[in-house]
Amino acid sequence: MTAAKSINTEVGEKLQIEGVTEPTILRYFQTLNSGEFEATAALFAEDGVMRPPFESDIVGRDAIARYLQQEAQGVTAEPREGISEALNEEQVQFQVTGKAQTSWCGVNVLWFFTLNQQRQIVYTKIKLLASPQELLALQKS
Repeated sequence: MTAAKSINTEVGEKLQIEGVTEPTILRYFQTLNSGEFEATAALFAEDGVMRPPFESDIVGRDAIARYLQQEAQGVTAEPREGISEALNEEQVQFQVTGKAQTSWCGVNVLWFFTLNQQRQIVYTKIKLLASPQELLALQKS
C-alpha cells in the first residue's frame, strides 16, 4: 500500500498525492493553488531554481515569486501521484504526475523536485506531457 498524506487547501478540500507524504511538496501545491506565491517561493532554498515549461531557469526566491505572480494566476495544479528516491545522503528527488488546469484548458504535467537536507526545494522542473500537436492546438485557441 502506498502512503498518501492530505492537507487542507484554502477552500477546505483535501489535497492528496498518492505516494507522497513530504510536507514541502504538499505545501508547494497548496500555496500555489491558493495564490500564495510568496509562500510557494519561500519553500525554495535561497538559490533554488525553478524551470517552467518553455522558460530558462528562474533562480532565487524573489525571482520565483515574481514569475509565479505573473504567470501562475488562475492556474490550478492537480497532482495525482508521485514517487521519491534518495539521490545521495543530502538530496531527495520527487516526481509527481498530474494535471495543470487553466480557465481555457488542462494539460498533463510531470513535476520534478529536488530537496536538500533542510527539506528546501533546490530545483524543480515542470514538464508538460502533451504531444506537439496538442500543444499547437492550445496555441491556436
